[in-house]
Amino acid sequence: MSGSEAKVMVICGGGSGKTSAAIGEGIKALADGRTVTWIRFLKGRANESLMRVLKRLEPEMKAFSFETYDGVFTELSEEKKQEALVEIKNGIGFARKVMATESCDLLILDELLGLTNLGLLPVKELKQLIEARPSGMALVITGRVFPEELKENVDCVSCIESRFPD
Repeated sequence: MSGSEAKVMVICGGGSGKTSAAIGEGIKALADGRTVTWIRFLKGRANESLMRVLKRLEPEMKAFSFETYDGVFTELSEEKKQEALVEIKNGIGFARKVMATESCDLLILDELLGLTNLGLLPVKELKQLIEARPSGMALVITGRVFPEELKENVDCVSCIESRFPD
């Protein structure tokens, strides 16, 4: 995708590999000489080794995680969830800043749909975030559940499912 072809892509579904597919889109962008910013949500400190690998791609690909909790968000105590919500809001605020400053060619918001699915980010706010994207910036959003209300705001939806042979 060149600047004039910048698209909004969603990678969703119950199968594993959404993050890997999004990172693949980022690698393709790097190969085309474009810059990438990757922000992850709802993963706390999980998979720090992936973060270390992505950090090696700087400055062309910048990777960010604002959440500092251990474990799974839905299993946190209410106090820890409130702390995590502040971190999540910081991540969303940073994504808005990346868009406002047009500081990359491709912005990947990993597991952003999970925030909507958990009721932490209203669909209306997610829609506004997508609409705030500069026309020359491509956007990739991942998560399990794709809200139908966003259908008109995206160019491509890829669904990943896990299937097991009978």
